[in-house]
Amino acid sequence: MTGSWATFGADLHLDVSAAVRGGRGLRAALTEALREAARSGRLAPGTRLPSSRSFAADLGIARNTVAEAYGELVAEGWLTARQGSGTRVAERARPRRAPGAAPVHRPARRGPAYSLVPGSPDLGSFPRTAWLAAARRAVTDAPNDAFGYTTDLRGRVELREALAGYLARARGVYADPDRIVLCGGFAHGLTLLARTLRARRVREVAVEGYSLDIHRGLLTGEGLRTRPLWVDGDGARTTALPGLGLRTGAVLLTPAHQFPTGAALTPERRAAAVDWARTAGGLIIEDDYDGEFRYDRQTVGALQGLDPDRVVYIGTASKSLAPGLRMGWMVVPPDLLEEVLAVRAWAVGTSSALDQLTLAQFLTSGAYDRHVRGMRLRYRRRRDELVAAVAGKVPVSGIAAGLHAVLDLPPGTERALVRAAAWQDLALEGLVRYHHPDSAMPPREALVVGYGTPSDSAWTPTLEALRAVLP
Repeated sequence: MTGSWATFGADLHLDVSAAVRGGRGLRAALTEALREAARSGRLAPGTRLPSSRSFAADLGIARNTVAEAYGELVAEGWLTARQGSGTRVAERARPRRAPGAAPVHRPARRGPAYSLVPGSPDLGSFPRTAWLAAARRAVTDAPNDAFGYTTDLRGRVELREALAGYLARARGVYADPDRIVLCGGFAHGLTLLARTLRARRVREVAVEGYSLDIHRGLLTGEGLRTRPLWVDGDGARTTALPGLGLRTGAVLLTPAHQFPTGAALTPERRAAAVDWARTAGGLIIEDDYDGEFRYDRQTVGALQGLDPDRVVYIGTASKSLAPGLRMGWMVVPPDLLEEVLAVRAWAVGTSSALDQLTLAQFLTSGAYDRHVRGMRLRYRRRRDELVAAVAGKVPVSGIAAGLHAVLDLPPGTERALVRAAAWQDLALEGLVRYHHPDSAMPPREALVVGYGTPSDSAWTPTLEALRAVLP
């Protein structure tokens, strides 16, 4: 026997040498090794085994030895052999669990039948055909170095150039390709900035009083205290920034569409934020999470356009395409770029070079614009249907843009309503979960309804479930 293992369809390492050294014959050792692999699950039911000829060649043994081992295991029921189908591991019923024994496996718990949890687009609308066409062009046109190790910490220049043109045209961002740093999404970008701020000895970051706890957690996890700003119908009260003191070196804002209240930051408060950054030497982190989706008035441009030297702009493909792409980008001020790249050198999370090239093709071909226009119409219809469905029941706000709306509730009803929805198999989130624990604002009773989340087939029954639980 020239070898003690063979690699075949299931990529199984099969060792028979120990049994042979123990005095067992080669056929018996091979039979027991295969039997144990099937019994333990290393060979899954349905796995096709190699032919006796190729398996014998891999092991360096006689073909008859393999054929006899196969035949014995077929007779025992461990394998099946059919003409044209080859030899496979037999399907087996799961053994019954003895009383008191721990379960071997529990199937994953089914999620709610209906969901209006915010933060996700309609994943069923991902442009598969157009994306596949862009991927084919990207692979065909990719330079050889795209298949090698990453050399530019900013990411592929093809995508940075495409993004610079798109962001300037669609979002009013001043974006030199050399100042764009690709990242794996907003959370990844925020983590890089938090570490950069810590290296600059910043100790506190101002955040909106209603904001994502995940983002606040990322900041505190990097050693930065978060200071809440009051949020009202005009967005965050940035006029309060000078009063936070010298320890506050940055502010995180969602200016185009405040998350979760839906307010747009007014021009006066935008100017106040920029004035604070210039005077205090502070940094504004702009989360432009769904800036493409505005319905009732002219699109609100990015805050970054007011002062590119004081604002880090972060955008992603998570809402416009899909979060599973893990595709984001930061437009970094010149004096911060080298520090961000120094942190970036030790952080992982950016999408592959081929995915970056695919998105570049998607942008430059016009497919991205066509997709966004189509989704804008789709989401606006959903928004209108949501407003009509709850008319006369609860007030609705924050609906000029984005993929979610806020449904105001009578005092003292939010928690009970979210619980009642869960009993009806409907996932809802209340506004209180986004309330900063240190904020002086009294918590507002409301639902944050993500109307982009359901699939087309689930949209109507989801609306009906929502109506059923509203007061």
